[in-house]
Amino acid sequence: MPPKKKEEKVEQSPLYLGRFGTSLKIGIVGVPNVGKSTFFNVLCKQSIPAENFPFCTIDPNESRVAVPDERFDWLCDHFKPPSKVPAYLSVVDIAGLVRGASEGEGLGNAFLSHIGGCDAIFSMMRVFDDPDVTHVDGEVDPLRDTETIFQELRLKDIEYLTNNIDKVGKVVARMGDKDKAAKNEYETMLKARDLLKDGKDVRKCTWSNKEIEALNKHLLLTSKPVIYLINMGEKDYIKKRGKWLMKIKQYLDENDPGATMIPFSGALEQRLLDDPDNAKTFLEENKTQSNLNKIIVQGFKALGLQYFFTVGADEVRAWTIQKYTKAPQAAGKIHSDMERGFIKAEVYKYDDIVEHKSESAVKAAGRYRMEGKNYEVQDGDILMIKFNVTDAKKK
Repeated sequence: MPPKKKEEKVEQSPLYLGRFGTSLKIGIVGVPNVGKSTFFNVLCKQSIPAENFPFCTIDPNESRVAVPDERFDWLCDHFKPPSKVPAYLSVVDIAGLVRGASEGEGLGNAFLSHIGGCDAIFSMMRVFDDPDVTHVDGEVDPLRDTETIFQELRLKDIEYLTNNIDKVGKVVARMGDKDKAAKNEYETMLKARDLLKDGKDVRKCTWSNKEIEALNKHLLLTSKPVIYLINMGEKDYIKKRGKWLMKIKQYLDENDPGATMIPFSGALEQRLLDDPDNAKTFLEENKTQSNLNKIIVQGFKALGLQYFFTVGADEVRAWTIQKYTKAPQAAGKIHSDMERGFIKAEVYKYDDIVEHKSESAVKAAGRYRMEGKNYEVQDGDILMIKFNVTDAKKK
């Protein structure tokens, strides 16, 4: 009788703050009248109200936009399938926040609950001056606005933790060291509250895997990744200058080192959307470009998402997965049977097909790989899954 094949041990992937899954959303957050709804309109090619008064947006508007990728475009052009399915970024336009929102001011608790339903934040910073677009605090000051936003998020997190620490504490008092998970959760919540009271956002602090497991039960507002969008006037954006740009960079270097900051102009993007026939000419004449594609790609990455491709004459498709996803779980995105009966993944890179032009040539060049259960699928991998559901059902 042949020796029994040794089962491949699946290694654990790294943990990170946030909700697990691929149906994740990024919310557009800012004080009133900073250009959130205009940005949402041009990003998603929709038409929602974007008027000159606070709280024009009350209920959150949600849409999705295709993630631009030259690799996907090339694969579609190469295989010429009838079905072409890109990856998508889900975006939510959230009502403007004002000082005191954590205590119910403005749209207060509704606003904060809408942020809670998102998994990352586009923090909209207005730097354009326009007498026809009033600012809720009178004058334009993006640093003050940003402080207002994140102070309100911290206050709401402190309130939430205070209300829930006692509940977990009672479990710890009753069970003692017998319930190690509850004790870890209790200690982590206390630590998080102390840091928040010191003015530190949860996402900026260092956490162990056990602490991350505890925090992910609560999905605090300040644990969400943030991308800062700098909404400039059209002329300043074209000239690549403005009195606030350096101040914002210095502020972020001090308060959120390594943060992604993307300047754009809502006015310019609206012009391009309204006059698509002349958009290319306008950009060329003014030696400028749209930053929407960059914003979409960075928003997708902020959610911890990436994708792999399946290709063929019938379909080219980008399958969204979370970073660090193992091959069997990636296969499960295509069909649950593929995960249950996973045998191996046949993998090659986009660059390989570009260089060699066909899968047979990629194989002949030795660039076609077989990967097992521990393989972490990389962004842009091209996969073919081998599986057997009958074998998978055997215990």
